[in-house]
Amino acid sequence: MPERARARLGGWLGGVAGLAGLVVLWWLLAVTVFDGSSMPTPPGVLRQYAADGWAFYTNNFSGTVVEALIGFAWGNGLALVLAALVLLTPRLEPVISQIAVISYCVPTIAVLPILYIVLGPPDAGEPSPTAVVLAALSVFFTTVVGAVLGFRSADRAALDVVRVYGGGRWKQLVTVQLVSALPEIISALKIAAPAAFLGAILGEYIGGVDRGVGPALIAAGQGLMVERAWGIMFACALVAGLGYAAFGLLGRVAVPWSTGGGQG
Repeated sequence: MPERARARLGGWLGGVAGLAGLVVLWWLLAVTVFDGSSMPTPPGVLRQYAADGWAFYTNNFSGTVVEALIGFAWGNGLALVLAALVLLTPRLEPVISQIAVISYCVPTIAVLPILYIVLGPPDAGEPSPTAVVLAALSVFFTTVVGAVLGFRSADRAALDVVRVYGGGRWKQLVTVQLVSALPEIISALKIAAPAAFLGAILGEYIGGVDRGVGPALIAAGQGLMVERAWGIMFACALVAGLGYAAFGLLGRVAVPWSTGGGQG
C-alpha cells in the first residue's frame, strides 16, 4: 500500500476511533455523573431516530438546506466580487474591508429580529428570506478575507510577464491571480459550508417558517423531547460535516498541488 494511502487510512481510522471514544464517554457520563438528569443515552437517541423515521428529517432538513445553499451562493458570490474589486480598484479596499468587518461583528441575536421585520415572513412553502440573509452573512467575511489573501499570493514574476505582454489588472486577475487564489478560496468555502447551514438554522428561529431544523428544535425543546433534540443536533453535525468534506474533496480534485496530490 502506498505511503499516502496508508496515511489517509490511518487518519480515517483515527477519526473513527476518536468518535467511538466520544460515544463511549457520553454513554458513561449519562449513566453515572448525569444519571437522573435530562441527558439521554446513545440507545435512547437511536430509538428516537427509529420512532421519528426518515420522513421527519427529510421534511425538516430539506428546507433548511435549500436556505443554506441560497445564502451560501449569494454570500460567497458577493464576497468574491468584492475581493476582485480590491485587486482591480485598490482605492476601494478600505471600504470593502469595513463592510466585511461590520458583517462579521454584527451580533446575530440583535440583527435577527431586524431582518425579519424588514424582509417579512416567507410565502407558504418558500425559503425564509431571514434565514437566507443570515446564511449569507455567516459566510461573507471568511470568503472575502480568504479570497483577498489568495489573490495577493500570486507570483510576482508571472504578473510581470502578463504586464509586459500588455495585460492590465483584469488580465492579471483572470490568468494569474485567480489560479493562485483557488486553494485559499476553496479553504474559505470549506469553512463557509457549515457556517451557512448554521446561519440558516438560526434564521429560522424568527424566520416565520412552519417546518425546518429551527422549528423542529423549538418544538422538541418545548415538548421536552430531549432524545429528539439530541438526534437533530447530531443530524445537523452530519450535514455540516458533509458540506465541509465536499469542498475538501473539491480541493483535492481542483487544486491537487495545494494538498500534495500532484506530487509523485
